[in-house]
Amino acid sequence: MERSLTMELVRVTEAAALSSARWVGKGDKNSADDAATSAMRTVFDTIPMKGKVVIGEGEMDEAPMLYIGEELGTGEGPDVDVAVDPLEGTNIVARGSWNALSVIAISDGGNLLHAPDMYMEKIAVGPEAVGKVHINNSVEENIKAVAKAKNKEIEDVLVVVLSRPRHEALVEEIRATGARIKLIQDGDVAGALNTAFDDTGVDLLLGIGGAPEAVLSAAALKCLGGEIQGKLVPSNEEEERRCKEMGITDIDRVYYMDDFCKGDDAIFAATGVTDGELLKGVQFKGERATTQTVVMRAKSGTIRFIDGSHSLKKKPNLVMDVEEN
Repeated sequence: MERSLTMELVRVTEAAALSSARWVGKGDKNSADDAATSAMRTVFDTIPMKGKVVIGEGEMDEAPMLYIGEELGTGEGPDVDVAVDPLEGTNIVARGSWNALSVIAISDGGNLLHAPDMYMEKIAVGPEAVGKVHINNSVEENIKAVAKAKNKEIEDVLVVVLSRPRHEALVEEIRATGARIKLIQDGDVAGALNTAFDDTGVDLLLGIGGAPEAVLSAAALKCLGGEIQGKLVPSNEEEERRCKEMGITDIDRVYYMDDFCKGDDAIFAATGVTDGELLKGVQFKGERATTQTVVMRAKSGTIRFIDGSHSLKKKPNLVMDVEEN
């Protein structure tokens, strides 16, 4: 992949974040998602690449744009797989809560897992705990391993878990170890990402969330030196049938980093829509708006935090022009 794509992806997530941020707290998650998706798709048309969506807004008959299999870019440049979540946390934006992101990851063509749109059990950690945990180990074993790897007492370990009824038993297991819990309403990509940054205070992500989000998380953690593992959790016979149609015969298979994101390179970018532990959300003031983005590349190990200031007068539709520097 070409290095210049790194900054191009920042333009994509900035546009989606700026557009969806107008809907913060308005209780309309669908309009927020539509705004992010439309802006992201528009900017993709200006990027010199031959992209193919492998993680997107749904199948072709379910989504008008950024659907799985859609081709993105100008048609010139490298062949890349594209994973997107224009608005990771639609409910977060509707409520005006924390940690909504606009997210994108790319890798060389054929390297990102085409994950089925169903639930997946996950465990994610930052660099210090890589190789120390396993999704088939008990909750207690994994928490003790993370505590040892990070030179912490167990009661100081902070575990992120989606606040869902399905996690009641998991929450009780975590509490039994003495570890702390941060329950989040939505946004487990942000939760996985936060495990790799000490400033967030997050040490471990556990629980069941979307399989497509695991691919985005894996691309980010590949850049950061972290790790995610997953196991599919089909909810019904239809999802089991879909797995078989995709060639997945072992439902209990454990997916590792190289299953989610092959090769030695990936680029990941995320722009904050609402404030979070890692990124500030979009702020509007007069004729300008500010954004904060993290962008990283696995091959170089470079991590950049980019503060953007955008003229709403010159870009009334909140979408950057192909000519912009």
